[in-house]
Amino acid sequence: MNPPRHTQVAVVGAGPAGLLLALLLRRNGVDCVVLESRDRSYVEQRQRAGILEQSTVDTLRRAGAAARLDREGLPHDGIELRFGGRRHRIDFPALTGGRRVWVYAQTEVVKDLVALQSQEGGPLLFEAPVRAVTGAAADAGHCTVHYLRRGQEATLTCDYVVGCDGYHGVVRRAVPQGARSVHERAFPYSWLGILAEAPPCYDELVYAHSERGFALASMRSPTVSRLYLQVPNGTNPDAWPHERIWDELDARFGADRGRRLNRGPVTQKSVLPMRSSVTEPMRYGRVLLAGDAAHIVPPTGAKGLNLAASDVTVLARAFAHLYETGSAQLLDSYSDTCLRRVWRAEHFSHFMTTTLHIAPGQSSFDTRLQLSQLDRIATSPHAAAELAENYTGLPTGP
Repeated sequence: MNPPRHTQVAVVGAGPAGLLLALLLRRNGVDCVVLESRDRSYVEQRQRAGILEQSTVDTLRRAGAAARLDREGLPHDGIELRFGGRRHRIDFPALTGGRRVWVYAQTEVVKDLVALQSQEGGPLLFEAPVRAVTGAAADAGHCTVHYLRRGQEATLTCDYVVGCDGYHGVVRRAVPQGARSVHERAFPYSWLGILAEAPPCYDELVYAHSERGFALASMRSPTVSRLYLQVPNGTNPDAWPHERIWDELDARFGADRGRRLNRGPVTQKSVLPMRSSVTEPMRYGRVLLAGDAAHIVPPTGAKGLNLAASDVTVLARAFAHLYETGSAQLLDSYSDTCLRRVWRAEHFSHFMTTTLHIAPGQSSFDTRLQLSQLDRIATSPHAAAELAENYTGLPTGP
């Protein structure tokens, strides 16, 4: 079947943001086409985030995309903080009126959304790299997406283009530099992350503040552990043999005061730089940005995928309102609406990152400030509730 030549909304990028947006648009009767530069296998195997906020799960359920999540996802009612030889659990439902999070990998979310897209006949073009977007200005009659299809030049005209293709994507570059501001911060450390065929040692995520550096124990399933170590920027993962990684994880989690991690074959190892970025505004004329194309957060607060889901939930509602009523009111407020939540998430992610990591050359004074802040969370219900509310997710929309 030949791909469409025109649609109401062109979505560039078949990550969770683009796929969820397409599903929500279809549910609201809005035509769309999704274009993705990579093949289906690559898209479905990309390892990314693993924590879903309550509002993200609620959105997936309402859209009919949570059947496997509800069967296989791991609901979590809290996290544990380790610091100064102490352990303290944050009880999410008790502090937030019943809200929680789920462990369900982004790869699984993408597989579910791709399957729905295929079953329901929504146009999803893999191996269709977008080369350019023209007609972005508001007064243009329409946008044109220029892309390759089986090596041949092709075009797709549309009313609007949504960039869900990441920070380095083509759609973001379609916004003139003079029409956008970018606010960024790079952190002076990275994460060394591993996937291991080993049952998780802990029932919930454990965040460890240690003089040796930060560590995080997470999971992907009852048989697969996901673990992270703070390492210097520029670290070569090959410089960390598997035994060294396990020994360092045990040291940072305080294995001398409790049980050691379950060890098993390491199936994946990579280094993840830590940075923050926000592009303002998230709309220019007929071009709109969502997810990583508009903002990046360090992974400490588990906000990246969830911010993307929030963006497209707001955006789908705005498009549905536009095509149903002819009013662009919600679309015009899209950027301001999302940026309020984005900056709140940026602040929380920055707080979690700078409170739990040891910066190069950090003084004992700074370390004591970190421990004081962690102690306040452990002893103040108000401070604990602030963390729990942000971690489980703030409301989507105005």
